[in-house]
Amino acid sequence: MMAKCSIAPSVEPLFQSFNGLQYLAETCRFKAWFLDQFGVLHDGKQPYPGAISTLEKLATTGAKMVIISNSSRRASTTIEKMKNLGFDPSLFAGAITSGELTHQYLQRRDNAWFAALGRSCIHMTWSDRGAISLEGLGLQVVENVEEADFILAHGTEALGLPSGVVRPMNLEGLEKILECCATKKIPMVVANPDFVTVEARALSVMPGTLAAKYEKLGGEVKWMGKPDKIIYESAMAMVGVDASDSIAVGDSLHHDIKGANAAGIQSVFITGGIHATELGLHSFGQVADISSVQPLASKYDACPTYVLPAFTW
Repeated sequence: MMAKCSIAPSVEPLFQSFNGLQYLAETCRFKAWFLDQFGVLHDGKQPYPGAISTLEKLATTGAKMVIISNSSRRASTTIEKMKNLGFDPSLFAGAITSGELTHQYLQRRDNAWFAALGRSCIHMTWSDRGAISLEGLGLQVVENVEEADFILAHGTEALGLPSGVVRPMNLEGLEKILECCATKKIPMVVANPDFVTVEARALSVMPGTLAAKYEKLGGEVKWMGKPDKIIYESAMAMVGVDASDSIAVGDSLHHDIKGANAAGIQSVFITGGIHATELGLHSFGQVADISSVQPLASKYDACPTYVLPAFTW
């Protein structure tokens, strides 16, 4: 059953304390926790204070933890990155990423929409972050829009070339290509629906920004991740639980919380992530004013069940 859109009086003191997560873990006894990574567990460079120990304590409750991320990387890459950041991979039942879902759907093509896609694509990818491999998908990367059947958006830094290398390109350059694609009316698959992400307290532009631009141009977009419920349903299937036994934790009202709402599961909104500036927060663990959180949630048409400053025990 979907939780009501309100912050219950009993939650307010937890919002003002660092032991809020302990209360949820030990009192509500959720069987599965679906955890966003950027802005919740780490900032892309290092774990947030207390994140690793909180995961270890959460594991002692018997709950299964799944990383659900709008990352355009494959799930195995995400787990490896978590390991490199100091997280113990054995704490997680697995990871489901937008990039993994995109790869699987493009590979299987057992979905009517994907079955109708051609094999030639304009590939928008990463440069400094490392390009995304399309190996095993049977795709032909093209530069000429006239030869393309669809757009595949993994990143916002470069254009993939038929040779397999990438050409660094700024956002403006990629948007000009989108204008040509919109004229041809070819669809887009976006393998990372995030608009921005937190990196060492700064915000970086993500592929969802390109997808939103393409929709404004009249283009058709297949959003492969949060806030679509597809990623939450995949997570529930992975650990064998239903919505009533699940809770999602995230820092994006539009993606994490709205997605949890769509999937019918409860959620924890972490205020110290991408919305920190909007909430007037300047340091880790700083508590947001509830009177500021409520109108912000309404702005994004999102309904968090609980509100906490950080993923701490």
